[in-house]
Amino acid sequence: MLSEERQQRILDIVTKKNSVTVQQLTEELSISESTIRRDLAELDAQGLLTKVHGGAIARNITFATKDDSVTKRKEYHREDKQRIAKYAASLIEAEDFVYIDAGTTTELIIDFITCHNAVFVTNGFSHARKLSEHGFLTYILGGEIKLPTESVIGEEALQSLSKYHFTKGFWGTNGINPQTGFSTPDIKEALVKEVSMAHTRQKYIVSDSSKFSQISCVTFATFTDATIITANLGESAYRQYKNVIEL
Repeated sequence: MLSEERQQRILDIVTKKNSVTVQQLTEELSISESTIRRDLAELDAQGLLTKVHGGAIARNITFATKDDSVTKRKEYHREDKQRIAKYAASLIEAEDFVYIDAGTTTELIIDFITCHNAVFVTNGFSHARKLSEHGFLTYILGGEIKLPTESVIGEEALQSLSKYHFTKGFWGTNGINPQTGFSTPDIKEALVKEVSMAHTRQKYIVSDSSKFSQISCVTFATFTDATIITANLGESAYRQYKNVIEL
């Protein structure tokens, strides 16, 4: 098989499946791993796909430049979000000092928390109310209110975060991509995420599968900075990463 024909077949497979592993390609095309890896590197250099650890993903990614309202986002992938939230809540233990980022999936975590000996800090004003109603000791960051995400952002929020040191933290994201990391549309919100993560020992991104291979305007952490908790992950290439927990 000529290299041009072989690479076109690889591209067709990646485009159809959206993601693929090196092993899958070697089995489907009966070609050595070294040849597949070389072809993936060439196709990546041409901008035709994105080579990732153990495979490749299609470049049919989207760029999010603004947030949808919380009302809209609450209905997206709700069952998966609940599974993710339940697992995340199970990680919270007695004496934990926990940061919970604003977001629809992070808000669902509160419904499943059973440990009442933990303390919580959040920049989500709906989260703070819900945590308080559930009887948890809760602190909310001060600062500018961002209505679309029901979050607190800005310089005052960053100053508040500087005094905290969290044992565990949970964040939402608009985009997950091995090259660009975790991203969100708003620079002020990205800074709050970045600083809160820097002050946390165990970091978790909670995200449904729709955020994978997406890129938003501002990166707030690299791909390996946090453990990702997700569900029904369609893109098999991401299963190669040790920091991805698929439920």
